[in-house]
Amino acid sequence: MRRALHFVFKVGDRAKTAMFYRDVLGMKVLRHEEFEEGCKATCNGPYDGKWSKTMVGFGPEDDHFVAELTYNYGVGEYKLGNDFLGLTLQSSQAVSNAKRLGWPLTEVGEALYLTQAPGGYHFYLVDKEQPPNDPVQKVCLGVSDLQRSTRYWTTLLGMKVMDKNEEKKTVLMGFADTQCKLELHDIGGTVDHGTAFGRIAFSCPREQLPDLEALMKKENQKILTPLVSLDTPGKATVEVVILADPDGHEICFVGDEAFRQLSMVDPKGNDLLDKAMAEDKSDEWFAKHNRQKAAA
Repeated sequence: MRRALHFVFKVGDRAKTAMFYRDVLGMKVLRHEEFEEGCKATCNGPYDGKWSKTMVGFGPEDDHFVAELTYNYGVGEYKLGNDFLGLTLQSSQAVSNAKRLGWPLTEVGEALYLTQAPGGYHFYLVDKEQPPNDPVQKVCLGVSDLQRSTRYWTTLLGMKVMDKNEEKKTVLMGFADTQCKLELHDIGGTVDHGTAFGRIAFSCPREQLPDLEALMKKENQKILTPLVSLDTPGKATVEVVILADPDGHEICFVGDEAFRQLSMVDPKGNDLLDKAMAEDKSDEWFAKHNRQKAAA
């Protein structure tokens, strides 16, 4: 009944980021939304100003794990921590795109390449033919106590363990075999979230949200944002609960029914992103005033 939706990346350079996801990875812009003020659930981080959200993926959000690219006008860069360790996807086309465009690749295993999105986020590209279903295989997060984190994600959130590797200190889990998996990797120390405030999102039936919130209260677990409604101009209103696991990883649960309406592919999404980037004169303004955009 629950499904993995997306990971939220804060981006400082929208143009370079768009090029990476569209031209290197081969993802499509699924929808693009502009907001005049900060989000009640801190979707764009602890920032109050104008921001945008761009969803990119290999197919519709109904059955693909996608990336949410959050851009805060006026913030040029974010400090990464050791919380997000990488997203793995299978696409020989992405590998050949990177080689053709001169995008840096490092071979780290058999038919496996490491590359970086603008801002330093790690992506692992499996050099095999892109599958007909979702090419995104897993998201890896760093944890300080693998046993404690595994207990949290399975007992409280209902994920099932699919694989354990004691040598690598990893546990692979998910809600279903057909979905993108979550891999937890014990980093043997404190998890640092930097200033990028990554977030992983899942959906569940709307009726489960109050129970999920109540369970977290009962178990004395952290709730970052109690059940709240979020509006998107001209689109469906969704309800969310934002949690934090024992290492402070932000976890968004959203009511599935309304989210399926909100997340319908917008055929104008690509044009809306291009238009927003063309109209964003912030780089020119900062250059003209001999100033740099803020580093979060």
